[in-house]
Amino acid sequence: QVHLVESGGGLMQAGGSLRLSCAASGIFVIIDAMGWYRQAPGRQRELVASITSGGSTNYADSVKGRFTISRDNAENTVFLQVNSLKPDDTAVYYCNADVRHPLSGFRNTYWGQGTQVTVSS
Repeated sequence: QVHLVESGGGLMQAGGSLRLSCAASGIFVIIDAMGWYRQAPGRQRELVASITSGGSTNYADSVKGRFTISRDNAENTVFLQVNSLKPDDTAVYYCNADVRHPLSGFRNTYWGQGTQVTVSS
């Protein structure tokens, strides 16, 4: 079982910045890729950014150049630095982690509870 706890959301003005954090805790698992997704009202959940354990990153086109994902493997924590916020960035942001059992290789994906980011114009 893996628990993901996000923090750092809030109400921001357009053009502002914030940093989201997601701490993962689990017993006897290896955490591979971690990522951030978001879901705006009436829309499907979409990938924002992901990062592998080796540090390779992937971003949605809509956030390239504004968002930066990073992780601290020692602390099992992933971060999302969000700059130049736009009202369209308003959504619940979810953290996820792809994990595998070190012996069986069994894989699973876990999600955090989400953190609200609201951007006013």
